[in-house]
Amino acid sequence: VQLQAFGGGLVQPGGSLTLSCAASASISSASAMAWYRQAPGKQREQVATITTVGRTNYAESVKDRFTISRDDAKNTVSLQMKNLKPEDTAVYYCNVQYTTPGGNKFVYWGQGTQVTVSS
Repeated sequence: VQLQAFGGGLVQPGGSLTLSCAASASISSASAMAWYRQAPGKQREQVATITTVGRTNYAESVKDRFTISRDDAKNTVSLQMKNLKPEDTAVYYCNVQYTTPGGNKFVYWGQGTQVTVSS
């Protein structure tokens, strides 16, 4: 499965961006999809996740500002970001996780898209 993330860019503090991630295969059977980010000199951190049934989870730092959604018909997962802060600056990565009936997990990553929040 190949994932391509796009939508990053330069935005002023308080602005908005929407990231999208397109999968080369069906995501309808994916157990979860997620967005991570990695700022310079920091470890990659999980930003938001969404499960097959639409259950979402967010990092405390982005709650009430970011919204994750998935469109199984288009095989995409999106991250709507509002009220962006300079500390949101990072490379954002999407991933998709498949879990087999036997419990084996397969995780695929996209290439990342840069988000820079600066005046």
